[in-house]
Amino acid sequence: MQLDKSPDAFRTISEVADDLDLPQHVLRFWETRFPQVKPLKRGGGRRYYRPDDIELLKGIRHLLYDQGYTIKGVQKLLKTNGNKFVMAVATGDVATMEALVAASAAKVEEPKVGLDDDQVLGRPKVKASGRFFNFGGGGDDAPEISVGKGSVGKEDRALLQEALFDLLECKRLLDQVR
Repeated sequence: MQLDKSPDAFRTISEVADDLDLPQHVLRFWETRFPQVKPLKRGGGRRYYRPDDIELLKGIRHLLYDQGYTIKGVQKLLKTNGNKFVMAVATGDVATMEALVAASAAKVEEPKVGLDDDQVLGRPKVKASGRFFNFGGGGDDAPEISVGKGSVGKEDRALLQEALFDLLECKRLLDQVR
């Protein structure tokens, strides 16, 4: 006869994997991508997850699998809004999410005071002109596209690289479904 554990009890990787319906190797991989997930490791390297670790993993799982975020997108959310925000996402606690965002905005003393909806949700901002990257598709004042070495600026190259990583992550997710 197996007794149910207290909600405050630590869980093994197999218990957490079963609870989240994930393979254990995915949890180990997430530990490498999300340094916020820090299970206790005992002798022999056995992992014990705290209740907060489990809630954070639930939030990460929800964002990646249910909301379609990339790992990079979830990392950005964690960096911008913190662990408690992602935990609140898992439970659907909108009031807590809004309070955390407001508290985060109040702490910032730079000219860019608040977080707008795009930053909170981790989506990239689109320029008001509707053009992406700083070339093509604009009006009379738009720069012409030049072909050759150095025609794309450093910032645009970084945006393109980020877009490529996101597309590759999308492809990986689609391949998993097939």
